[in-house]
Amino acid sequence: MYEPTPAVFEEPAAFARPEPSGRGGHAAPVLWSVDAELQGDAAMRLAGGVLDDGEKERAAAFVREADRRCYVTAHVALRSMLGACLGLAPGAVRLHREPCVSCGGPHGRPATADGPVHFSLSHSGSVALIACAAVPVGVDVEAAPRPGVVNEVAGELHPRERAELLALPEAARSAAFARVWARKEAYLKGLGVGLARGLSLDYLGTGPAAANHPPGWRVADVAAPDGYAAAVALRTGLGSVPEARVTRTPGTP
Repeated sequence: MYEPTPAVFEEPAAFARPEPSGRGGHAAPVLWSVDAELQGDAAMRLAGGVLDDGEKERAAAFVREADRRCYVTAHVALRSMLGACLGLAPGAVRLHREPCVSCGGPHGRPATADGPVHFSLSHSGSVALIACAAVPVGVDVEAAPRPGVVNEVAGELHPRERAELLALPEAARSAAFARVWARKEAYLKGLGVGLARGLSLDYLGTGPAAANHPPGWRVADVAAPDGYAAAVALRTGLGSVPEARVTRTPGTP
């Protein structure tokens, strides 16, 4: 399990840059955790000079102040991470979307035009997780859902994962579901296809550790606050990207 470092806003020189390979020859990600309740004030002070016009518009569109605060905190942290890695001021980092590998539309994996750095961002509630790596990477953080959400969405998972959930006591299913959902989201975000690829196609497991690694990828859990689950997926090979098969997109847990 990876242990993320709390996000750094004021001292970007403290940033640890991603290495092409780490222990065992695998790519090593840099992971930052973000807590909007604890770090939001610092992020809000910096936001005006860091976020671009599009990010400011999206932040202003949130109805709930808590959602706006989490979005701003996560995106200021992302730009701080990328700026330190690329040797740029956070506000100078240029972000865009790559073409979708499924349909070619302008909503694929997020990227920067300023250097060969891969990154991923996820947030849930007041918690966010950011990854930066020398290879394609995806992260996800999920709050444990209500039992009703588990019952509604579990049918979309791999048959073995559905069976694992059903074998658990009902009180343990929400945490197990959050684990497998975070693993799947991280992997699919790393691929750049998102939920366009069916959730039933890949078995990652619901247990305390990821039970399987898709070809060319490594999926690992990330330490998260109580009530949350998080995961990171790193590309380890040059195999072809799995075909994206369109499926019904369930509600986010």
